[in-house]
Amino acid sequence: MKVYFNNSCKICRAEINMYKKENIEDIDWIDITDNKEAEKETSKNDKELLRRLHIKENDQVIEGAEAFLYVWKRIPKYKFLYSFFKLPIIFTIFKYGYEIVAYFLYLKNKKQLKN
Repeated sequence: MKVYFNNSCKICRAEINMYKKENIEDIDWIDITDNKEAEKETSKNDKELLRRLHIKENDQVIEGAEAFLYVWKRIPKYKFLYSFFKLPIIFTIFKYGYEIVAYFLYLKNKKQLKN
């Protein structure tokens, strides 16, 4: 599984670094900052990649709150988050909350876009 994240965002980087410390071998952490290869692999442009977390697994690209579920499911220490946030009503709240936070992070970081 590949996880596409914005390493130039302090908040994003801090969270992803927590996950990286778990040294899960089958997760590749890909920084999307000025990364044309990430755009090709995901078929997303730089704006789309900056807007949300993305993962790619088995040629399928998943984004946003759902992408976090995939990450948490793979990391034993964080599997409890997967179990809790996958519950239908909780996931709905999480999804909307994530979109709000992700939008403000996008606004904060969009200066790194070239267009």
